Amino acid sequence: MGNRGKPVPGRWRSIMKTRISLVLCALLLSACATTSAPPEDRHPDDPWEPFNRSMYAFNSAADRAVLRPVARGYDKVTPQPIQRSVRNFFRNLRSPVIMVNLMLQGRGSDLEDEFQRFLTNSLYGIGGLFDVASAANIDRHESDFGQTLAGWGWEESRFVMLPVFGPSTARDTWGRAVDTFPDPAWELAFSKGSWGLLGLRIIDLRAGLLPLDAELAAAYDEYALIRDGWMQRRNFFIFGGDVDVPDYDAWLDDEDWDDW
Repeated sequence: MGNRGKPVPGRWRSIMKTRISLVLCALLLSACATTSAPPEDRHPDDPWEPFNRSMYAFNSAADRAVLRPVARGYDKVTPQPIQRSVRNFFRNLRSPVIMVNLMLQGRGSDLEDEFQRFLTNSLYGIGGLFDVASAANIDRHESDFGQTLAGWGWEESRFVMLPVFGPSTARDTWGRAVDTFPDPAWELAFSKGSWGLLGLRIIDLRAGLLPLDAELAAAYDEYALIRDGWMQRRNFFIFGGDVDVPDYDAWLDDEDWDDW
């Protein structure tokens, strides 16, 4: 009776250990292989290419063995309207992450739009299953902590292929770790041990990429195609728009991490 309503110390320690591990993983990946200079013929944004290619080979094997077959099965048995509602739901669930980063970037007008979208879709779209906000012409915005770090001054960043999570940069690896904190799906996984929602999100994301499989199979160099395509798309997302963000000089570019 006396402990009812009080947090369980063991569970809290487990949650914090998991999140600390994610942050430490981001630190280690962002600092790996900095002791050797890249060869002259290596891609300028990919000095860790040998490590990255080995991680891509691991990810590809895991994808072929597990994720791709599951995604194909999901795509085959799930009608498109339901898949669309699932994607709407997860986009709405991610709104807290987007709103936090819009606030950190000083984008007040975009933050107002995103809050209106979240409120509208949550109330009238049955928890986000239906995108009522788009029908009401409420603008949609995307943001994450990697973009926030770029706006604060960490503009240049090295490419890294993360185990399981795929393409990233040193900066965006930090961003992904930080974005787990306001993300409800990760919160459920950490605090309740409920990984089903996060698993469905991953399967849905992979199902959305199935049309690209044929293009990858025909590529001369799958790794280079993914790296270059991802980097171009990511740079456009961060720098392509007219985003007015505060300039915080305290954040440093990758070369300042070499001492690690």
